[in-house]
Amino acid sequence: MILVVGGLADSVTELVCARLDHCGYEYRLLDMGRYPSGFEVNWHWQGERPTGYIAGPDWRVDLDEISGVYARYLGAEGRVPLTGIAPELAPSIHVECDMGLMTLFEHLACPVVNRIGLGMSNHSKPYQALLIRECGLRIPPTLVTSDADAARRFYDEHGGEVIYKSLSGIRSIVRRVGPEQLARFDLLHHGVAQFQAFIPGENVRVHTVGDELFPTRVLSESVDYRYARREGNTIEMEEVTLAPAVAEACIRLSRALDLLIAGIDLKVTPEGETYCFEINPSPGFIFYEQGSGQLISAALADLLRNGAPAGIAPGDCFHNVGATAVPVA
Repeated sequence: MILVVGGLADSVTELVCARLDHCGYEYRLLDMGRYPSGFEVNWHWQGERPTGYIAGPDWRVDLDEISGVYARYLGAEGRVPLTGIAPELAPSIHVECDMGLMTLFEHLACPVVNRIGLGMSNHSKPYQALLIRECGLRIPPTLVTSDADAARRFYDEHGGEVIYKSLSGIRSIVRRVGPEQLARFDLLHHGVAQFQAFIPGENVRVHTVGDELFPTRVLSESVDYRYARREGNTIEMEEVTLAPAVAEACIRLSRALDLLIAGIDLKVTPEGETYCFEINPSPGFIFYEQGSGQLISAALADLLRNGAPAGIAPGDCFHNVGATAVPVA
């Protein structure tokens, strides 16, 4: 039995459920939009492993029956208000219950996509960049500073070809440093910012699913292609082949962070050099699946199944499944 933990208002969770339905793989949905209302999580330690069960409104599954877990947690905006609970208490209740699930999933013997663990590196981009480099991928020249003079020197050293972006896991739009930003450099003493040399070339998003790779070339005039249409630019995607050394480094990176699925952002320069910007531990792969036709969700379904029912062979679910079109995540 596969356990899906997420909300159907989230298009990625919707696609995963649709794929599992299409494959005929049994699963249960722990709806994070309503959790913890209507659900029961009851477990205790037995030796080195947890034992117990998870129950929903009309189902119950023992922990040792779960073949794989797909977890995609929701923010506060995706939650149904808790009945009989003061609104100001709801966020702390949700955090406590979510942390309980995360703790349980860290110790299950089955595949969990993804355990929190080292995926937390995404909350510190400079730290994550060090891990990326250790796994054999180049990172762009980077400056993290609150010193306006240091920022100006970095800008000059790279001929004004510099971008700025978030230091944390909070989403930000990647933009070039221009006259408006240069005029505000003196404000850096109020807080640290991250700058990187702009890397010319083609964007490639690589999704790893276990040991499988799904590299997608993304063609767009926007610096941050996720917002291309908002800026009036086009975006095109196609499957691409990675250089063997880059492919091996991507697998090595996802393994090092204990991520069974990951989204790795690369850029390939006109000279053929590859740079890595970050690795996303909970990628919104629906955008790339729809754009390129690569069946990422099918590989994920097979990974979660971990022992198919009689008559279902590996790869049987590799067929297109419809899902609602959404912006890239």
